Amino acid sequence: MIEAEVHLSLHNFLRSQAGFPSWPHHLTMARLVARALRLGRSALIQVGALSGYQGRYRTSFVASALMWHGPVVVVAPEAIQQRLTKIEIPRLQQWLKVNKPIRTGELWPGDEFQGILLVSPEAWLKAQLTSKGNFPEGIPTIIDGVDDLEDWVRQQLTVSLSAYDWDQLMLACPQSAEVIRTSRVQLTRELFQHPANPYECYLISLSEEEILSRLYSTLHIPTLPDAWKEFWQQFQHRNENIPLFPSSTPPSPPPLVWATVARRQGLFSLHCAPIELGKILSPIWNRQPVVLIGSALESETEAPIFRQSLGLGDEVTCLKFSDSQKSATQLYLPYQLPLPNTPEFQAAFIQEVRTLLCTSATSLGLTVILVGDMPLKSQVGAILASEFGSRVQVEKTCLDENGVLVSGWEFWREHQKVLPAPQLLVIATLPLPSLENPLVAGRVTHYKRSHQDWFRLYLLPFALNELQRAIAPVRENQGIVALLDSRVVLRSYGAQVLAALSPLARIDYLDPTMFSMANKDESA
Repeated sequence: MIEAEVHLSLHNFLRSQAGFPSWPHHLTMARLVARALRLGRSALIQVGALSGYQGRYRTSFVASALMWHGPVVVVAPEAIQQRLTKIEIPRLQQWLKVNKPIRTGELWPGDEFQGILLVSPEAWLKAQLTSKGNFPEGIPTIIDGVDDLEDWVRQQLTVSLSAYDWDQLMLACPQSAEVIRTSRVQLTRELFQHPANPYECYLISLSEEEILSRLYSTLHIPTLPDAWKEFWQQFQHRNENIPLFPSSTPPSPPPLVWATVARRQGLFSLHCAPIELGKILSPIWNRQPVVLIGSALESETEAPIFRQSLGLGDEVTCLKFSDSQKSATQLYLPYQLPLPNTPEFQAAFIQEVRTLLCTSATSLGLTVILVGDMPLKSQVGAILASEFGSRVQVEKTCLDENGVLVSGWEFWREHQKVLPAPQLLVIATLPLPSLENPLVAGRVTHYKRSHQDWFRLYLLPFALNELQRAIAPVRENQGIVALLDSRVVLRSYGAQVLAALSPLARIDYLDPTMFSMANKDESA
């Protein structure tokens, strides 16, 4: 069987690679991927937060894909595709003596193709969601990096109308020019009356919804530009009535409709996207066997919340690997800081950061301060820059050797692989999505209407995944994580947070020698 062949070949390959970065689960993962290819049974694999950051696990599925006798689709972002085509695949092809053709692109090469096609998540999802037939059914598909799968899907399903689209509508419907112009002015006036918020976005109000509905009622839908037709297809579901007679299939919830505002330019854009993705995605998983690979999706091996939200059925083989005990996080968790939602928190947090920076001053290395709250992030950056000078930067990648980066979670996630691994990572608060963000509030409202536990099903899983991915570089560098959110100690879900950060070594105080020891370990 292919499982045995892959196991033996990969085992010999790993033994032959002197100095090759080892990963203890290569053979287990390769056998599972090979089994999924042979049986046509989908699988969900969690490789661990550190392994996901390092990417060493990719050797496993590349070996299985190369040795499989049929074609395989590999869905991965462009940066990962480049690593696969320049390093992983050539190295294994040479060892295995396999001449399987490798292609990159957005279309299936043809019926005769029996190689590996690497495709971006955007292109693959667009083809699957629009049923364009760019990929034949039944081709085994490996999706790498499914921690971001929900974001990828939402981006594909979000329909937007910008200032350009309003101009195009005027050109397409000159007979309705006055109505279009009036509707645009009314929406502008309504949207700019919303109080400013750091996110510069707002859920559509009832009055704004009525303006859009009146506009569409005067237009001939089939003749509209594509963007306006697509927006209407989603927007009209907001006003659909619940059926009089109950059905075994509950009605889909109304989509999320919001506006982003550029106040200085006096412009706005409208956006519409479905809230629930499971029903939309479930037919896709039935078209071909899929191996989904993520870092740390959930604490449970079966990842029930992840599978339900993305429409993955029960016929999925699930596997979860843990990070090595050798990569235990050194976690500093003070007890007596004020809660984040109290007025005393900001001053206490900044004082604690000062102490941490002074304690680690004798050791060279990057310090990263993660602040999710946008106003607080700017204030922290300004205060620290006034005290510690130009070594403090807010969301910049050009940093001194002992620089201090003040960053939001999104910036850190996007740039952590190109920045040095920090010796110290300071976390202001848990990355729970803020209910002040209108988009988060809209999704929470949906959970409440469905009588579901919005904290357990949405906020907490998001925060735990974000947290594990954020500390991965520190874990690799054997640095120190300072978590200054006292809810980890005082709230019942704190145990889940600590479990997600394991393996860890809890420390109750800090002194300069700890950073010196970390630097010695790194140089060794």
